[in-house]
Amino acid sequence: MTNTNWLPKFLRWMFTIFAVFTALGALALFVLLVIDPTLPPGTHFGPLEANIEGFPGTIAFRNSTFTLNALRGGIGVIVQNTDGLIAILKHYGLPLLILNALFFTALFDLLRRLFRNVGRGESFTPQTVRLVQIIGVSLLVFSIVSAVGEGWFHYSLFSYLAQHATILVSGTPIHLPQPHDFTHGGGEVTFSSGNDGTMFGSPLFFSGLLVLALSEVFRQGLVLKREHDLTV
Repeated sequence: MTNTNWLPKFLRWMFTIFAVFTALGALALFVLLVIDPTLPPGTHFGPLEANIEGFPGTIAFRNSTFTLNALRGGIGVIVQNTDGLIAILKHYGLPLLILNALFFTALFDLLRRLFRNVGRGESFTPQTVRLVQIIGVSLLVFSIVSAVGEGWFHYSLFSYLAQHATILVSGTPIHLPQPHDFTHGGGEVTFSSGNDGTMFGSPLFFSGLLVLALSEVFRQGLVLKREHDLTV
């Protein structure tokens, strides 16, 4: 018995550490959002070697212009006036990162409490069943909220790039199409470029369903345990 007791304790401390780190990350991102830093004049870097979708390429930033080259120069991206792009990343991307950090902080804390109960031998108790149910519902809700948030972020980013980015294919410039027909309903975000974000595309949604199913198993186990105790 003592040989297997280490696992719940190990998982409890592991999730405790994860919760602390994600909480600190959320705090750091929030401070960054409040400070709202800007790039100093004359900031530049590159060209730097980068792996772009599995292909070697280079990225560079100079004179408020961001450039990306891939496939040995066969495909290039030039973004003028990057101040607006940075603003979108800060005002849409940072809150999305903060939301993710807060969610995982709460999730890790719930898992910490769950394995604390398991370590105490309280697997089939109302408190443990409730924790499993809360974890399942949290995964489902977050999959919907994050799908909407990511949809807004991607839509804003694509809209900006459509206006300010130039795509070079073998030296021929092309422009991204303007997104339109933006709709939101049932956790889905769609625009005409063909991109979409749905809660069903997130593994968290199906993980939430699985955890809820397991919570029902725990609940049935609790009922059987009570019936057995009454019989004895």
